Amino acid sequence: MTQERGVQDRQPEQEQVLQQNEPQDTGVPAPEAAADDGVFNPDAQAAPASPSDTDEPAADAQAEATDSDTNLVALVRAREELEKAQDQVLRATAEVQNVKRRARLDVEKAHKFALDKFVSSLLPVVDGLENGLKCASGSDTADAAMREGMELTLKLLLEALKKHGVEAVDPLGQPLDPNRHQAVTMVPSPDKAPNTVIDTIQKGYLLNGRVVRPAMVVVAAAAPRSAQAPTPDKGASVGS
Repeated sequence: MTQERGVQDRQPEQEQVLQQNEPQDTGVPAPEAAADDGVFNPDAQAAPASPSDTDEPAADAQAEATDSDTNLVALVRAREELEKAQDQVLRATAEVQNVKRRARLDVEKAHKFALDKFVSSLLPVVDGLENGLKCASGSDTADAAMREGMELTLKLLLEALKKHGVEAVDPLGQPLDPNRHQAVTMVPSPDKAPNTVIDTIQKGYLLNGRVVRPAMVVVAAAAPRSAQAPTPDKGASVGS
């Protein structure tokens, strides 16, 4: 009896729960029912796509454009760096070639002018022999033998110097060259052009084209102004 009473007491509670779960009739047809009636209902149309769905392609396109711009900038920078690297390589190569060329020229100069000081020390010997030959003008047999010996010695010495690139400079009758000649004095000479060498006091010498000792010379001076012909006056008339 006690169990039957418990079941009867729970039945009203179950019915109340079932009533709460049942859908209530509000008088508004459900969307499914309205669609089944065959009547066009604007509210029943499909809702537009959400903004998130429509913005996804645009966002993808924008991202692709950004990536392409980034790649273009990186490509431009890479080309600039490549050009800079090529320029640096060219400059380094040119510098190496210049260093090699300067080193080769230095070696050539060292070979050519290694005897510079030695030649300079031999030139007074040449001058002494030449001056001795000028003084040895006697007609005695002893003087003739000495002169012949001095001439032979001077000839051998000059040939040895010439073999090593030494060349004598005797600019008599030539225009004055400040790079090779040293003017000791200037003498008026009407029959010579100004700055013309009219006498050589001491010969000069070159070693492979470079001056070892300049020639000491006397130069013709220009004629004084008083000796020059007067210039006609431009303002004077021809008949006056």
